[in-house]
Amino acid sequence: MIEALKKKYALSNQGAKDLFKGIVYSVLANVSLMLPVILLAVVLNRLLAPLLGTVAQEFSTWFYTGIGILILAVVFILHYLQYTAAYMGTYAESARRRIRLAEKLRTLPLDFFHQRDLSDLTSTIMGDCASFEHAFSHTVPQFWGAVISTSVVCVGLLVFNWQMGLALLWVAPISFAIVLLSRRWQEKLGKKHMGARLELAEGIQECLETVQDIKACNQEEEYLKKLDAKMDAAEKAQVSSELTTASLLTTGQMFLRLGLATVIVVGNGLVMGGRTDLFTYILFLIAASRLYDPLSGAMSNMAEMFSVGLQVKRLKEIEEYPEEAGEKNIQTDGFDITFDHVKFSYEKDKSVLRDVSFTAKQGQVTALVGPSGGGKSTVAKLAAKFYPLESGKILLGGKDIAPLDSTMLMKNFSIVFQDVVLFNNTVMENIRVGRKNATDEDVIAAAKAAMCHEFIERLPQGYQTVIGENGSTLSGGECQRLSIARALLKDAPVILLDEATASLDVDNETEIQNAISKLIKGKTVLVIAHRMRTIEAADRIVVLAEGTVAESGTHSELMEKKGLYRKLVDLQTKSANWKLNVNV
Repeated sequence: MIEALKKKYALSNQGAKDLFKGIVYSVLANVSLMLPVILLAVVLNRLLAPLLGTVAQEFSTWFYTGIGILILAVVFILHYLQYTAAYMGTYAESARRRIRLAEKLRTLPLDFFHQRDLSDLTSTIMGDCASFEHAFSHTVPQFWGAVISTSVVCVGLLVFNWQMGLALLWVAPISFAIVLLSRRWQEKLGKKHMGARLELAEGIQECLETVQDIKACNQEEEYLKKLDAKMDAAEKAQVSSELTTASLLTTGQMFLRLGLATVIVVGNGLVMGGRTDLFTYILFLIAASRLYDPLSGAMSNMAEMFSVGLQVKRLKEIEEYPEEAGEKNIQTDGFDITFDHVKFSYEKDKSVLRDVSFTAKQGQVTALVGPSGGGKSTVAKLAAKFYPLESGKILLGGKDIAPLDSTMLMKNFSIVFQDVVLFNNTVMENIRVGRKNATDEDVIAAAKAAMCHEFIERLPQGYQTVIGENGSTLSGGECQRLSIARALLKDAPVILLDEATASLDVDNETEIQNAISKLIKGKTVLVIAHRMRTIEAADRIVVLAEGTVAESGTHSELMEKKGLYRKLVDLQTKSANWKLNVNV
């Protein structure tokens, strides 16, 4: 049973145990609600005995009052245990689920995050988990508790009087069938609603991330119209889904109430025909007034469980996604990076790299240049095993990186990418990401080398200043310098620089280049730059175009060839001499 619950609802072992406990207590709590019915029927039978011409047994008010108090105590205790098991267990499992998802995401290959939108993952971790809290505290235990307890009561009623039992219960399977047979329809509308919600979440996130550009281009009104349309679509999908579910559910619940009418009709006939007594008739009337409520609630819970099924599926997609595994004991012969006929694409049949081969030697600076879209940044990411290859090999020190563990492999890389990522933390801790065990003195030394120290000292709390989400309180150049300081602090044998000085002014760029020059001695350095003067002194320049290596060599060699590199240099020289002409 525990394993079945784990598999069906993507629960931890403890979560499945807590859910099972919640179901058991829900069954007992629901069954306990029939005890007052039995007591009431017994009391009425004693009270009506003189009217029925039977001998009235001794009636003790205090005795039945005591029994009633005892029953209330039992009901209270069982409901308390049910509440504790269902709610407290659910909240504990929700915490475990979020931690488990976070740990799982940490072990997934980076191409997984390329396939899934950030808003989709956020919706799964936050929205779906929150829905789970409601489902497993208000729905699942109560559903199974109602179904099992009602089944037990129904068996007892059928044994007591099968004719009255059938009159009472014949509506239940039909009512449940109305809800159950519409499951596919409800799931289809639920998927449509989920898709509309994700579209809206993506739109809101995009709006927040690009609000400056939207305002700068005076596109607020146009963009908000599109966002309003997504909101309307999400609202319409939700109304459609809930209206369909509510209509079917209400139909089933209305049909369920016909059972009371059949109990009255059949009971009257049996009593008038002398085939049952008034006590049995009264007992089934009271049972009908109590039994249909949990059945009605069970149908509501069943409809909600259909929706939970979609969220379980989304969570399972993450939890069952193959983790990245590989060799942890990495031993290489040096740190040369070799691309051997590498082919790669982000999307099927849309190759970014078609056939790339070159070697970036240790102790040398290898520069990647070429037109936009040629695959320069992709090459840097593939060198660090961010994505799996379609074909070919990438070697680090003569060892194929494909079977290596990415976490262990990344210990050999210091990376500064074009898009800087900073955390909503202090300056000190943002730089310390490069080496977690670094002392404050090490961090400050790296900041000085990256030309950060002066502007950091001017911040309100210096190195203890919190810089906001992704460095929102800093300029682009300041963010990039912090990223460089982080790489300097890590001091790894392989350095990847993707437009590392793109956001810096000329003075700072020169000083940063001097700092980087000291860092790269004896290391493998892969540099991506658009400004040709940045990489003129590189030991080797690899020119990428249309996913292949168009040419390679030193600056002087490539200039003599008068190929693509020479063309890029000439265009950039011409661009540097461009002046703004103002016609008065």
